[in-house]
Amino acid sequence: MSDHKTMTLTLIVWRQKDASDPGKFETYTAKNITEHHSFLEMLDVVNEDLILAGKEPIAFDHDCREGICGMCSQIINGAAHGGQERTTVCQLHMRKFKDGDTIYIEPWRARAFPIIKDLVVDRTALDTIVQAGAYVSCHTGGVPDGNAILIPKPIADESMDAAECIGCGACVAGCPNGAAMLFTGAKVSQFAVLPQGKGEAVTRVKALVKTMKECGFGNCTNHYECQAACPKGINVKFIARMNREFIKAQFA
Repeated sequence: MSDHKTMTLTLIVWRQKDASDPGKFETYTAKNITEHHSFLEMLDVVNEDLILAGKEPIAFDHDCREGICGMCSQIINGAAHGGQERTTVCQLHMRKFKDGDTIYIEPWRARAFPIIKDLVVDRTALDTIVQAGAYVSCHTGGVPDGNAILIPKPIADESMDAAECIGCGACVAGCPNGAAMLFTGAKVSQFAVLPQGKGEAVTRVKALVKTMKECGFGNCTNHYECQAACPKGINVKFIARMNREFIKAQFA
């Protein structure tokens, strides 16, 4: 650490004890931060200083810290995951900031994501959508049988592009309507293009759309902020596919 130039930053962080607490912004100083720290490592340094001072550390979600799981959900300077293209918070490095910067840090802001504490929100609603039918429940045979079903590469690629969604909720946080259309569209599309998923296509899209509405998510009005905020670059074309699947399901 001593070999690298350090930065001192001002953090304006949202602190909230629980869902019933009104919450407020509090100011902290992040010292001895290098360009090699990730954003979460920077918060670790701040929390260590807070603990040593006998103060409550900042609660934030994290897990793999490899840009895979999507747990590290935060609004940084008004943008989901910090606004860098295809970058999660854990993969955002402090080289994107400079000495003396002021950084605003907030949790996801969406009705369907109640705040648990500080920067941690409850994203159970996304799991509820998946549980409603974002899977193949019919028997598809063993692993060798999967290779026996010939699927054109463009179709396989389309399914994999949708399956890249890590369920972080950035699309919801970035949407002015708090919509989960991109997330749900990806889950529908992941199976809609594959032969294994067509058997339950009608019940799947109906169940997922119904559950999405029941969970309190808003609707899509084509702002495209969901695609811009997504750290995996999920395309809004999957929303269009879900809409087509939903319309077809009404006549099935």
